[in-house]
Amino acid sequence: MSVVPAPPQPGSAERGPEQGLQLHLLLTPPPARSAWRLVLARMLAMCTVELQKLRHDRTELYTRAVQPALWLLIFGETFTRIRAIPTGGIPYLDYLAPGIIAQSAMFIAIFYGIMIIWERDSGVLTKLLVTPTPRAALVTGKAFAAGVKSVIQAVVVVVIAALLGVSLTWNPLKLAGVAVAVILGSAFFSCLSMSIAGIVLTRDRLMGIGQAITMPLFFGSNALYPVAVMPGWLQAVSKANPLSYEVDALRGLLLGTPSHLGADFGVLTLAAVLGVTAASLLMGRLAK
Repeated sequence: MSVVPAPPQPGSAERGPEQGLQLHLLLTPPPARSAWRLVLARMLAMCTVELQKLRHDRTELYTRAVQPALWLLIFGETFTRIRAIPTGGIPYLDYLAPGIIAQSAMFIAIFYGIMIIWERDSGVLTKLLVTPTPRAALVTGKAFAAGVKSVIQAVVVVVIAALLGVSLTWNPLKLAGVAVAVILGSAFFSCLSMSIAGIVLTRDRLMGIGQAITMPLFFGSNALYPVAVMPGWLQAVSKANPLSYEVDALRGLLLGTPSHLGADFGVLTLAAVLGVTAASLLMGRLAK
């Protein structure tokens, strides 16, 4: 003889306090965040996603440490012996170390647009662009992630330079200023790369343009030699090159050489803001 199942009891009469709380949470919408808190949360989320990739695969971090080490070991040690470049009374290896930090950060950021194109090809970017996340928050999160990666790379170069006997400051405030300068510089160059990606739309074109502009940006700055020894036309290029302001700030903070920190950080901040704006405007072209 089969047993007829008992009909469900009315929920309100049998519901315990925990079930009532769960039902209340489901029916009550969460409190709305202010606009700036929402944008900041989305930026941090985008940054966290980018850094998770580095956490799962640290190969990039190790391989990128080889080139700055060779610059310091071979180029720096050789030109320190030659004494052909005026450095204001400091060893050339010391003069070179901040330039190599800036170069390493730029090399990480300048090809960041390739990641955007890869995300477009795999469909990830389209899904991100249909969310309520503002494009500026998406771009800023990726730019900040490039800055954090560059800071990690800068720490590696600072350790190598210290092992080679470079006289660097260990003042925490100055080191914090170094991190800010590296993040701002990397944010600009990563946004420059994402802007180029929004124009050329393919990885091959972006690789070619990236390789074409990387070395002129490096040699057209004060990373290897003072601006005063450059020809006039190259001095004009150096003054318009954000990398020069990043190197000047790093050199002043790490070595205590005369610098223009106010102008350096002002130019880097302005360049980063313009870069985020341009990359945000061009981001929609990648989704088409």
